[in-house]
Amino acid sequence: MRRPALLGLAGLVLLAVCLIAGGWRGAAASYLAAWLVLLALPVGALPVVIVAERFGKRVRERGGIEMLAGLRRLTALMPVAAVLALPLLAAAPLLYPWVSAPARTPLAALWFTVPFFAVRVIAYLAAWTWLALRFARPFDAPGEGRTVPAVGLHAVIGTLFVTDVVASLDPRLDSTLLGLLVMTAWSGLAFAAAILLAWEEPEPVGRGRTAPGRGRLVPLVVLLGLWAYMHFVQFLIVWSANLPPEVAWYLARGGWVGRALAIVAGAVVVLAGLATLRPGRPTTRILAGAALAVHALEMFWLITPAVRDRFVLRPSDVLAAGAVACLAAALRPLMRPRADRAASTARRAGRPA
Repeated sequence: MRRPALLGLAGLVLLAVCLIAGGWRGAAASYLAAWLVLLALPVGALPVVIVAERFGKRVRERGGIEMLAGLRRLTALMPVAAVLALPLLAAAPLLYPWVSAPARTPLAALWFTVPFFAVRVIAYLAAWTWLALRFARPFDAPGEGRTVPAVGLHAVIGTLFVTDVVASLDPRLDSTLLGLLVMTAWSGLAFAAAILLAWEEPEPVGRGRTAPGRGRLVPLVVLLGLWAYMHFVQFLIVWSANLPPEVAWYLARGGWVGRALAIVAGAVVVLAGLATLRPGRPTTRILAGAALAVHALEMFWLITPAVRDRFVLRPSDVLAAGAVACLAAALRPLMRPRADRAASTARRAGRPA
């Protein structure tokens, strides 16, 4: 049996065990959180790739070719993430409280329905897939005519997607900042993953010389700092307003596990900032791994308390993460562009691509 088939079978088995361990609703919440981690890889990499295309010459001069290649490898996961969203559309009646809540306005009677929700999610994923395919390869002449509208479209899609898929899962928090916060977390996760995937390349020498690892560490620190700032601002607004539903949203994500995650996340941000004083390639990779873990756990922190009313990691979360990873690995070879598949086959056969 070929490797993709074995991985697909393993993913289905893990998903079945996840259903047994967590029940239908608990397993659906675990799967949604794990799937958001997968989605963060292509969607988080996409705006970085688009902006890098705008400043392509400067990126090449500063030794960012390998990083850009790693980010493009992540955007290629977008079709896989779109396919693995299908179980979530089927599980929407189990997850979202608005399914059984009475509509208060005529618009809500249309907007908060499972069919229209499914149509919107499919439209969001289709638009992201189109953007990922459009920026999958470098442009000969990058310019604002492509990059600026693409960034704007991504921002609109991301805000609407987070509102529909994440915020409406637990409506106690009424925050217009949540969409931007989650998109920043996705970009931080994707950039950290790209650091771990990309080969080390020679640092620029001469006038533009920088310390080894600094060219990758500084953007990661910027993303982490912006993400931490938005978390702080949102928490400060909720604390100062003292609204019971929003306080309850945070209390459900507290406990010793939630506090430990917050402390570790703060430590990663501070250490990453301090590392810029004495950057190095091993330090950059260690911090990238820590940032990747923090952002991945953050997806479970956002999603699972809506079902459990507290943030705890359960066996169904681990099983769902394993299932999504196996299914994504099984689907990835089947959904690569035809040219990439031909090149991969040629390399295995030992002939020129």
